[in-house]
Amino acid sequence: MSDAPNAEPLQQPPPPEEAAAMSARTIREGVPLPAFLRANARRGMVLEVDSVSKNFGGIRAVDDCSFDVRPGLITGLIGPNGAGKTTVFNLITKFLPPTSGTISFNGIDITRERPAQTARRGVIRSFQISAVFPHLTVLENVRIGLQRRLGTSFRFWKSETSLNVLNDRAMELLTAVDLASFAAAITVELPYGRKRALEIATTLAMNPELMLLDEPTQGMGHEDVGRIVELIRKVAANRTVLMVEHNLSVVANLSDTITVMQRGSILAEGPYTEVSKNPQVLEAYVGTADE
Repeated sequence: MSDAPNAEPLQQPPPPEEAAAMSARTIREGVPLPAFLRANARRGMVLEVDSVSKNFGGIRAVDDCSFDVRPGLITGLIGPNGAGKTTVFNLITKFLPPTSGTISFNGIDITRERPAQTARRGVIRSFQISAVFPHLTVLENVRIGLQRRLGTSFRFWKSETSLNVLNDRAMELLTAVDLASFAAAITVELPYGRKRALEIATTLAMNPELMLLDEPTQGMGHEDVGRIVELIRKVAANRTVLMVEHNLSVVANLSDTITVMQRGSILAEGPYTEVSKNPQVLEAYVGTADE
């Protein structure tokens, strides 16, 4: 009886955090993915959209759409107007039910959940238009996002001073988005770019595991775009982000990987440098592949 001298020990999968880091490094640096991660590629995904379709009467807005979101990355979901990107966001966050297909978060089927159930799991989104309370202060807006942890969300007879225990954390979040000096300002008085930053702060207050940002720089001037890009980069450092964005320079600047949609279907996926040269993607955006 003899041992095989050259036999390699069976390699065990690393802890989930290490696997996520290896997966992220694969995307960012082109490092080959180890065999044991390739064999379980979908197992470590934060989000899995599998063969999802959505019909509105006779119109199919999303058509057999499948893609994954890897942990720790910023994934850009892009495509021409009408490609179905915001509809996909609405399906993921349960504002719309899919006609067919499944959506999983951390391996759990959330396809038929209510929006509040999915949000409590840590899937939190922003919207194309600024969704803040205009007549509350900036600090009060963020504090609302923190309030659920007190268990006082619906006990309106409680004194407002009972919320003061949240002020320190609210100020931390405002500092993170460069709004600490605006804490006492009435939100309606903020410039548009600052309102978008506030919305990111309120999203962070919900402690998201997966942040969905729907066109975070829409309608902004150049200076505000640069500020929001740096803000997203900072807050995404320890989170997973899925972002719809029309500004391709923002997408190129922020995204680790790109998923391109056209007419409700997935057209291409990969790093921006690769996807931006894809002839089908060029044709979808500019009408010709000869540029």
